[in-house]
Amino acid sequence: MRVHGQSVQPMLVTFPLGLFACATLFDLADLLGGPDLMGQVGYWTTVAGLVAAALTVVAGMVELWDAPVDGGRRAALLGNAPNVASALLFVLVCLARAGAGERHPPSGALLVLELAALTIAGCGAVHAGRRAQRTERERRRAEAIGFDGLADGPAGFLAGESAAAG
Repeated sequence: MRVHGQSVQPMLVTFPLGLFACATLFDLADLLGGPDLMGQVGYWTTVAGLVAAALTVVAGMVELWDAPVDGGRRAALLGNAPNVASALLFVLVCLARAGAGERHPPSGALLVLELAALTIAGCGAVHAGRRAQRTERERRRAEAIGFDGLADGPAGFLAGESAAAG
């Protein structure tokens, strides 16, 4: 899915990531002696993050459908792996808390699991940002060379590349 030529899925990733980060902060506040409401808000924020993650996965699958078979699909799958791993860890946290009673209290072990999931998601976001910057540089370089350099074969492409660099 694209809007004005830009991929929608990277924009959607920020919603579950932000919700998961807020849920972790609410759980931390509850564990540090905050009101009981903090734990409940943390639980339901995790649930909202999982819903947002599911919608993001759907958008990612639509984009995967349109990705080129050569290396684009592999890059898309590897780029989304940290997001899926993070969401799965939050599913485990949510399931563990759902069985803990009506208040859904967090625990220290679950907080550590949440922090691990956020670390994985953060590393994935940094990697995705670097990949996007690299793709943009390659696109600009290809525009600078133009199609004329490609008409002469590899020698023309290399000559056009060195002319664009200088």
